[in-house]
Amino acid sequence: MYQRIDGKSWRHIWLIGDLHGCFNLLMPKLQAHEFNPYQDVLISVGDLIDRGPDSLKCLELIHQKWFFAIRGNHEQMAMDALEHQQLSLWELNGGEWFEHCTASEQAEVRRLLQACHQLPYVIEVDAESGVHVVAHADYPAAHYQWQQEVDWHRVLWDRQRLSDHLAGNHAQIDGADHFWFGHTPLKHRYDALNQHYIDTGAVFGGELTLVQLQ
Repeated sequence: MYQRIDGKSWRHIWLIGDLHGCFNLLMPKLQAHEFNPYQDVLISVGDLIDRGPDSLKCLELIHQKWFFAIRGNHEQMAMDALEHQQLSLWELNGGEWFEHCTASEQAEVRRLLQACHQLPYVIEVDAESGVHVVAHADYPAAHYQWQQEVDWHRVLWDRQRLSDHLAGNHAQIDGADHFWFGHTPLKHRYDALNQHYIDTGAVFGGELTLVQLQ
């Protein structure tokens, strides 16, 4: 469930919001920040696929040595759909692109989604700026601890903590300096206490948020 990244291994550490197939927005942003694939690393908050124009290209990033990703609910939906041969729910949530792929592309998608079974639910980053915890929707506990058991379904889907923040009911998560989430499209990045929400709706015409952790 957990993966650790040691900041000492990298020059710069970057974090990107939900891509949803927006490969054409990601690459110019990395170039503008002089991203070096031999010295820097990019971490995704999940949801590489669906709704956008280049889901396959974004999914292929998981095999790049400079790229790390956590599992998003859209990856999980796709994995479940193909495993059980029930594509309707995935298609209703942006997965119709799979049906438009060629036979060879579909085979590649299946291979990549099989590899997604190895994606962690939580990444802990030990950076110069502190300890950062990255999860897709939430870290469903009041205290973070490495390898602590948490409800993986809530990690992928839960919006209650964000709803509480937006209603003015703020609560800290102890155990790390910063917590980073995606999942819920917002007009702007939202920060509350030590929690940060960076899905700014790139696939819906919003900004693709890139954050430098180191």
